[in-house]
Amino acid sequence: MSDPLHPPAFRELVGTFARIGCLSFGGPAGQVALMHREIVEERRWLAEDQFLHALNFCHLLPGPEAQQLATWIGWKLHGWRGGLAAGLLFILPGALVILAMSLAYVLAAQAPWFSALFLGVKAAVLAIVLQALIRIGRRALDTGFRRGLAALAFLALFAFAVPFPWVVLAAGTLGALVAQARPSWLNLTLNDAPAAAPPWKTSLRSALLWGFIWATPMVAVVLTVGPDHVLWRIGVFFSQLAVVTFGGAYAVLAYMAQEAVQGFGWLSTPEMADGLGLAETTPGPLILVTQFVGFLAAFRAPEPFTPLVAGLLGAGLTTWVTFAPCFLWIFTFAPWIDRLQASAVLRGALSALTASVVGAIASLSLWFALHVLFARVATREAAPLRLPAPETASLDGQAAILTIVALVLVFGLKWGVLRVLASCAVGGLLLLILT
Repeated sequence: MSDPLHPPAFRELVGTFARIGCLSFGGPAGQVALMHREIVEERRWLAEDQFLHALNFCHLLPGPEAQQLATWIGWKLHGWRGGLAAGLLFILPGALVILAMSLAYVLAAQAPWFSALFLGVKAAVLAIVLQALIRIGRRALDTGFRRGLAALAFLALFAFAVPFPWVVLAAGTLGALVAQARPSWLNLTLNDAPAAAPPWKTSLRSALLWGFIWATPMVAVVLTVGPDHVLWRIGVFFSQLAVVTFGGAYAVLAYMAQEAVQGFGWLSTPEMADGLGLAETTPGPLILVTQFVGFLAAFRAPEPFTPLVAGLLGAGLTTWVTFAPCFLWIFTFAPWIDRLQASAVLRGALSALTASVVGAIASLSLWFALHVLFARVATREAAPLRLPAPETASLDGQAAILTIVALVLVFGLKWGVLRVLASCAVGGLLLLILT
């Protein structure tokens, strides 16, 4: 018989999630494992089935599932104030660190030692992304249909430059249809048990309140600087991104990079890779890389503000519109959790989305590898194909050495994320000294 549950006092909840927020390295898998150990195993605040049921529920929602799980745990234990406290404390430490590192980046990016350090970080991130691809692929691609979806998603994103939202929409729609006609193709077991009716009024109030909170800074932006300012474009883009980030940050990074670099011209491809490296070295959700992008975009088009003020506003706005929707989803749909889990259509859509995410991560991995290893990557177009074409003469020997080291550390020695990042960063500095 399992030990009885011990719901915490609100102060205890706050202290625990402040600690979790500062220690939540290692991406969503590590963050979920940390919360499971703290909340289920050690403190017995929730039962195992409650935790897993909530995790599955969070996978149905757009946005970072680990942060949403933290918000749900707080909501379950102490209502809306618990959800708000747990969700905010999960992201604030990482957000503050990313902000500080963004400031350091714009001040020191041209220094040789800084470039060498980040070359090592980028090599480590490449190995970490490949590890994520393999882990997720093993779990998600357990049928031929799922493997086919992953392949199609990869080709659509990498070879045909199809926008990620369209891939999400197509995969979700196809999964919902297949769940009804051929559930075995998605390895689904249908459950016809009736679910309790959700409280409509509570959900509606939460949706209206958090929709208002989400939109408030955007109203302020359009009234003060207008719809042509970079802050408005930042807010609109990252609000849209918050709605299509199914499958975690890795799934949407290729689309974000494509739009931020090629569509808006906010930063260069190497800078985008640097931002991913920054996000990997900090606690909290990997999607905090969006804050780095928002900071640089506003910093470089500051009028009528100073660059520093504009950068801070861009970072703050990006973080707001990225994470406010997470609270909206949890507070609105948490009362529906049993009904959502019982829906074959939603489970089929999620299953297909998970498979397409593997293709998206594969696209990101290859894109990232090309831009880490080669100084110049052109684009060759032959409608409808649009393929990157690295110049072989621009191969960066130091980047190749550091990447091999990172792969050995990750796959050979099974080192953890922080240890690999630190070792490769030091390796980059050593290569600078030796050459």
